[in-house]
Amino acid sequence: MRQKEMIKFYFRRICHNIRTFLKWGIFSSVTGLIVGAFSTLFAECLIFVTDFREENPWMILLLPFAGLFIVFLYGIFRYKNDKGTNLVLSTIHAETELPFRMAPLIFISTLITHLFGGSAGREGAALQLGGSIGNQLGRWFRFDEKDRHIVVMCGMSAAFSAIFGTPIAAAVFAMEVVSVGVMYYAALVPCVFAALIASKFAINMGINPDSFEILWLPQFHLIPSVKIIVLALCCAALSVIFCIVLHSLGDLYRDKLKNPYIRIVFSSLIIIVLTILLHTDDYMGAGIPLIEKAIGGEVRPTAFIWKILFTALTLEAGFKGGEIVPSFCVGATFGCLFGHMIGLSPSLCAAVGMVSVFCGVTNCPISALLISFELFGYEAVPYFMIAISVSYLMSGYYGLYHDQTIVYSKYKTEYINRKTRD
Repeated sequence: MRQKEMIKFYFRRICHNIRTFLKWGIFSSVTGLIVGAFSTLFAECLIFVTDFREENPWMILLLPFAGLFIVFLYGIFRYKNDKGTNLVLSTIHAETELPFRMAPLIFISTLITHLFGGSAGREGAALQLGGSIGNQLGRWFRFDEKDRHIVVMCGMSAAFSAIFGTPIAAAVFAMEVVSVGVMYYAALVPCVFAALIASKFAINMGINPDSFEILWLPQFHLIPSVKIIVLALCCAALSVIFCIVLHSLGDLYRDKLKNPYIRIVFSSLIIIVLTILLHTDDYMGAGIPLIEKAIGGEVRPTAFIWKILFTALTLEAGFKGGEIVPSFCVGATFGCLFGHMIGLSPSLCAAVGMVSVFCGVTNCPISALLISFELFGYEAVPYFMIAISVSYLMSGYYGLYHDQTIVYSKYKTEYINRKTRD
């Protein structure tokens, strides 16, 4: 009798696992296709507006009017204090609700920001786009609250994967970024399936994934390793500075310029003046051309400083976009400069700086390592591992996202459960 009960128990457990797998397998496939389609359209539009702006550099002069329209648009939908990617993380923590109308808002406003020369990324917008679409799909499928949290992560992975072309990192990033020290493995199958399907969809539609080649890679020896450690320490400090500048400028704006219309016009005028004085459009948009130059060994010594400032002026004024690619750009340009200064491959240092600053601002070492694999290959793995681990430890509890939770300490095996610093 006992043997029969055990057989029934295991049979029910197997059936339950099969049903769960089928549920998430089907849903993540649907999510990957839908979010992948929207994200591919978003990527195509970004390419179009970026090309148009590069052919018409005078568009930067209209940045204040673009800013006024974005503030007006968010005012109509009553999102005057939009939290951006923080809203997605807060939704997963069950602290707020992510509305579906956030998807078209972030879609349109990010395109406007890029069209008129704002310094912003694309992945932050992708996370909001994918998260809001995924959350709405979860509502239509009548999932409970806990399953909808997985759905949001699933949508984030799909959008990040489609736009940036790094499906492995995208699958892990959505599970890692929410709570540092804890991975939401319940979302593993949905995030992996959705990321791979969305990436394949985007590639088939002509969105080629980014990839870079390290021009000169030294053998893994003690001296280059020590230099990489020093670079990682500098990148950890730079990631803290990046977060502090962004959040401090935002606090200053909200304290001194309470009117969002005045705030965004004021910041736009500063961006226009700086662009004219510097005689370059390098700091407009996400900064991919600047990253390519840095990986190629070319860099202006002050490029990383200007990119931090332009990104802060853009995003904290009220323009929309992401912080991730600008952080890549900051790390790559600083790394290239560092390589020239200490006599180590500027191309390698740019690549290492890129992922080190990303790790420092997001507190996501696993995702940073996977991104390094997908963007640069596996030949420089030891250097990436050293730099990412050092940057993660030394960047402390600072981060881009207020609603990211540090669950376990970076320094001891203890539970702390605190928000990141700004």
